[in-house]
Amino acid sequence: MAYSYVIAGAGLSGSSFARCMAERGEHVLLIERRDEIGGNLFDEIDESGILVQKYGPHIFHTSDQEVYSFITKYSNWTPFQLRCEVNLLEKSTPSPFNFKTIDQFYSKERAAELKEHLRAAYPDRLTVTIVELIDHHDPIIKEYAEFLLKNDYRLYTAKQWGMKPEEVDVSVMKRVPVRLDYQEMYFTDKYECMPEGGFASFVKRLLNHPNIVVIHGDARNFVKLDKTQKKVVFKDVEVTEGCRFVYTGPIDELFEYTMGALPYRSLRFDYQRVYMDSYQNAPVVAYPQVEGFTRITEYKKLPEQDVIGVTVIAKEYPQKYESGGGMDPYYPIPSDSSIDKYNKYKEQAEEYSNLLLVGRLADYK
Repeated sequence: MAYSYVIAGAGLSGSSFARCMAERGEHVLLIERRDEIGGNLFDEIDESGILVQKYGPHIFHTSDQEVYSFITKYSNWTPFQLRCEVNLLEKSTPSPFNFKTIDQFYSKERAAELKEHLRAAYPDRLTVTIVELIDHHDPIIKEYAEFLLKNDYRLYTAKQWGMKPEEVDVSVMKRVPVRLDYQEMYFTDKYECMPEGGFASFVKRLLNHPNIVVIHGDARNFVKLDKTQKKVVFKDVEVTEGCRFVYTGPIDELFEYTMGALPYRSLRFDYQRVYMDSYQNAPVVAYPQVEGFTRITEYKKLPEQDVIGVTVIAKEYPQKYESGGGMDPYYPIPSDSSIDKYNKYKEQAEEYSNLLLVGRLADYK
């Protein structure tokens, strides 16, 4: 068939785009570099009978009704609320930190005083950022923020981004809030669920359409950027007039690093089979004070799986990303220089009339 869309990458973005176009009657060729589909969502049953995610823990969550309606058209989903913990000073406490954390690390009287001050300072709030706490004029609130910064936020962020703790700017720590109640669930979206059979099974169903063809290989071998005509030219692929190329990979790689490589952090996972029923209290536990790794995921709990006497854990080690070194780029490193470099690549991409950038790598987010 002649394709009207050629898509690079069978992750969630590329696969969702492919299905939407296929249902409009368009013919789509999807090219995936890896041997499996699903991108970083890929999961499979291991030898112990446990569903394990190969590229780190993922939980689907959204408050958007349209998004939820879309995913449930193609697969059955089971409600699942993620609970996370932090191993802090040899105690397990909820993540995000909440009032239980205060009760664990303060005397009864001081805990009551601190919670009263927090409620008074933020009367209509359920969460607050560590930045707001550390900048607050109330010395009791500020002391609590300094305790969290010293023992968790700075240490974890330093490992994550490959910095010294004293080099970490407090402004980069807004992602995980501090809760002002006893709620222990990690997300607060309207919909939080896991696909029956796993994410790879869901993506396979998503791509099960007669207008979608999936092949494995490097999409860059099938396209050429015509710098004169400012369009993507297709090689060894039959396409329609005006066929569009949808790219979901790293934008600097597409343009062959002509303006330099964008900086990322990568990850290494150490998977271990442990012969016990349960390894830790929660599916994901952060270890800010341990050297090397940042967190441990216990996949038997993600979601809960009825397997007796054995469990599977993965320790997560952040590391420097080097393009061409067999690593996967996970986290863009935000800085003025990297954002400026990305914007230059984006401006260059916008000059190509039949090129679309889709997904977190192409958007550098």
